[in-house]
Amino acid sequence: MLPSAPIVAYPAFTCAALLTVSNLFMTFAWYGHLKHLQAKPWWIAALVSWGIALFEYLLQVPANRIGFTALTLAQLKIVQEAIALAVFVPFAVMYMGEPVKLDFLWAGLCLMGAVYFIFR
Repeated sequence: MLPSAPIVAYPAFTCAALLTVSNLFMTFAWYGHLKHLQAKPWWIAALVSWGIALFEYLLQVPANRIGFTALTLAQLKIVQEAIALAVFVPFAVMYMGEPVKLDFLWAGLCLMGAVYFIFR
């Protein structure tokens, strides 16, 4: 059992949690308009995406600052990429209706290899 301490006492965990929520916002900002705003001009989609991305940055910047107290820059980047794929695949399948592909598994395994090499 973990000792009772503020969550910031676990900077890598806090960073990962914030990056996960941040990636949810960013994935919607980058790809959500493809489902809902196709009939609108591109600049409307850009404005909506920028509005969503603001919340992403409000989480991503503190996540990186907190994470950098315990992780190297390379570790921070690879963690973000692994989280991005973990967020993107369910988004693509469940929200956008994309078919499940074996390529998602292979990409995930490649990223896990990257995580291994950066953290060893």
